[in-house]
Amino acid sequence: MAFKPLHDRVLVRRVQSDEKTKGGLIIPDSAKEKPAEGEIISVGEGARKDSGELIAPSVKAGDRVLFGKWSGTEVTIDGEELLIMKESDILGIVE
Repeated sequence: MAFKPLHDRVLVRRVQSDEKTKGGLIIPDSAKEKPAEGEIISVGEGARKDSGELIAPSVKAGDRVLFGKWSGTEVTIDGEELLIMKESDILGIVE
């Protein structure tokens, strides 16, 4: 199924977190925090000003981004867990 976010929303896939600590301890699934880093899968066309002018998004598909811990709405598309969030929930682009 193809999915295209609307307006200023983006579709994000979380990146996988490390399975071990730097000291070599294995972290069980129950103790792992969900990562706040992801890859942009798809981007909406952008927000609109009151005048109707389109504001282009600052991110594009393929960008790695950081976002707030509680940002976005979790959805499952084609069996994959993804996040839909507003562009304003993104804290920055990882280069």
